[in-house]
Amino acid sequence: MKITREIKAVISIFFLFFSINISAQSNSKFIVVLDAGHGGKDPGNSNHGFVEKAIVLKTTLKLEKYLKKDNDIQVVLTRKSDVFIELKDRPKKANSIDADLFVSIHCNSVKNPVPFGSETFVMGLARSKDNLEIAKQENSVILLEKDYKKTYKGFDPKNPETLIGLKILQEDYLDRSIILASKIEKKFKNKLNRKSRGIKQTPLWVLDAAYMPSVLVELGFLSNKKEGLYLNSDNGQNEMAEAIATAIITYKKEYFTRKTAGNIKDNSKVKAAVKEAKSNSKRTKDEPFAQKNALKTESATVVFKVQFAAGNKNIKLISSNFNGLKNVTVRTNNGTFFKYAYGSTSDYNVAKQDLKEVKSKGYSSAYIIAFKNGKSVSVEEALKK
Repeated sequence: MKITREIKAVISIFFLFFSINISAQSNSKFIVVLDAGHGGKDPGNSNHGFVEKAIVLKTTLKLEKYLKKDNDIQVVLTRKSDVFIELKDRPKKANSIDADLFVSIHCNSVKNPVPFGSETFVMGLARSKDNLEIAKQENSVILLEKDYKKTYKGFDPKNPETLIGLKILQEDYLDRSIILASKIEKKFKNKLNRKSRGIKQTPLWVLDAAYMPSVLVELGFLSNKKEGLYLNSDNGQNEMAEAIATAIITYKKEYFTRKTAGNIKDNSKVKAAVKEAKSNSKRTKDEPFAQKNALKTESATVVFKVQFAAGNKNIKLISSNFNGLKNVTVRTNNGTFFKYAYGSTSDYNVAKQDLKEVKSKGYSSAYIIAFKNGKSVSVEEALKK
């Protein structure tokens, strides 16, 4: 039996609408990746009989339970047991599922038994000698991995500052990372009356490689026996986990807009499909499907680009320097750090096609960035009506 072109169009619209709704539902949750530091052959810090890898795993599992009480949150763990996970695979999991947050849990330890208190790190240049020493400790796990020189080529765990400029530095997410870190430290201080040593910046591979807001929480010092006893106790782990969970949930309420963005995409795609069916227009072979069913932003002042590289060199903007990419632009805030982007469009679907193009050229870590009225904003913010 032959089916008319009009009936085919109606059926296509129905399935498009159905598949979009399923996609929106599956992507509607706020995804948090929890990373219990160390594990397996890497015990982390040990002092007074307290072992970091065990404490942070127990605390992380408790944190997972608290977060799961919020139905809008999906929790993913980098490890659920005492196993060794290579450093590169921890943020890689978060990147692969497009997580909204990456939270790594650790415990501190120094030679001096007096220091105590929590501190939360975000990515950045080391600001002090103490921060640099902590960076060396947390990055040293790299030396336990096979072929680490090849995997982390150019990076010396004993000199964390070599990390800067080797990979894309997620400065667009730094502000939100700081906001989350601030909320966590305030909960420790105000809710639990714990000493907060504040928010600090230091070059940590696990944070640099995570392409979303990310923090590394040092729960306290195992070298301080009193604090070690607290962190090793079931009560201490519950309290610290609940405080972190409360901070994450508060952050989510303030910054999570994926549902809104998803609804915008759904409605515009359906309307575009209906319009195309009514007009019964035909696409040419050279016309990309994404352009025909384009997600148009409401304002022409919104621009999407694909950031694919950054570093301290001002590279000449010719295609041969960027694996054949032609429409490349560069921006810098201080003249010493440069960010390279491909394309420029107000159409989010075109930006996604640009992202595929950039990745096909070998820039696997590329991602979409957005601007509104000339200012950098999150993609979610740019997609709002």
